[in-house]
Amino acid sequence: MGWLSYRVVVIVLAVLAGGGLGYAVGEPAREPVLGVLLGSAAVAGVLAALDGWRGYAIMSWLRGPLDTSAPRDAGFWGEIGYRVERSIRRLERSVAQEQTRLSQFLSAIEASPNGVLLLGASDHIEWCSALAANHFGLDPLRDRQQPVTNLVRSPAFVAYLQGGQWSEAVNLPDPRGKGTLAVLIRSYGEGHKLVLSQDITQREQAEAMRRDFVANVSHEIRTPLTVLAGFIETMSSLPLTEVERRRVLTLMTQQTSRMQTLVADLLTLATLEGSPRPPADRWVSVGRLLAQAQADAAALSAGRHRISVEGDDAAQIAGSESELASAIANLVNNAVRYTPDGGHIDVAWRLTQGGAGELVFSDTGIGIAREHLPRLAERFYRVDGSRSRDTGGTGLGLSIVKHVAQRHGGELQIESEPGKGSTFRLTLPASRVRLLEPAADPRRSQVEVS
Repeated sequence: MGWLSYRVVVIVLAVLAGGGLGYAVGEPAREPVLGVLLGSAAVAGVLAALDGWRGYAIMSWLRGPLDTSAPRDAGFWGEIGYRVERSIRRLERSVAQEQTRLSQFLSAIEASPNGVLLLGASDHIEWCSALAANHFGLDPLRDRQQPVTNLVRSPAFVAYLQGGQWSEAVNLPDPRGKGTLAVLIRSYGEGHKLVLSQDITQREQAEAMRRDFVANVSHEIRTPLTVLAGFIETMSSLPLTEVERRRVLTLMTQQTSRMQTLVADLLTLATLEGSPRPPADRWVSVGRLLAQAQADAAALSAGRHRISVEGDDAAQIAGSESELASAIANLVNNAVRYTPDGGHIDVAWRLTQGGAGELVFSDTGIGIAREHLPRLAERFYRVDGSRSRDTGGTGLGLSIVKHVAQRHGGELQIESEPGKGSTFRLTLPASRVRLLEPAADPRRSQVEVS
């Protein structure tokens, strides 16, 4: 029996019972019909009052916060309360699940490498990721429902947004003035827009460096090739004396050597950039590196400088001996080439208080102005191009040193002042330095070479 049939049966039986009771009371007074009517009406009124009270209890619960259970009762209103409460709880679970999915979706957007901005039909900000807020200088909460063109005033962005031609991204200056943004707009829904932003400053810088690198390599190689071509033409078209011929061949040899050095440095850089990091379990003797540095400096100086090399023969460095030797050779060569005759060149190995190691190269050379120091390790960057070529430099030596330092977890620090010399400090982390018992090295000498 359903709840409606049950309810009808109960009401009918109650009214009949009331009518019977009224008949029993009214029959002695000779008013049986009136008694039946009054009895039935009284029972119907009581049932109506109980029904109204139960309905009122349900309505009061529905008007409340709905965080409690519905009034429990038998019959029609109990069934209504139960079914309404069950529907509400099902809806709450569904809303909670959707909120969880939305939260996860927004978290995924926040994790995206692109900034995401959601605009309404009238270009009001509906939602903004933290990265997009950083790109455009917005506040993710305060700026919601604000017109984006009131907050992002870049003319290029406004023209792109209002132009409606969004098939390709547009590059814009970062509103913070710190670089370049790539912005792409896509439409969705009823006039809504999705704005994607990406910081491409590093990409632009890398592309500029690539262009400069190609241009510099082309220039560096073209110069000696032009000289060689001219000499070859001279030798093939003009009669030269033996002295002139030997002079031309000497100059050609110098230009060939210059190109060979440039190609070798380029190959070294390519190897450093494309190979795995140096092993942390292969140990190189600092004494052996310093001995090689002393020999290179003495050979290059040919007695024109006072050279001293000092360090701890017990120290070892974890890494690639060939890379470390290449970095040290470049630093020694720079010191000798840019130090006038009679100057001092000092090479030293030191341990810091934290256990890190430092290879320090100091000279009393011509020095470098402060404004050049941040770019000194860039490829082909020269303080004075003509002077660098005169000394035989390729402009890649310090770039090689910087790469070697970074591959070993260290860094290259430069201190210099015009007229007072320079100090190049190759610092290596403590994890790549250890001390052993000193071992004699016949190539090393603690005496000063004059």
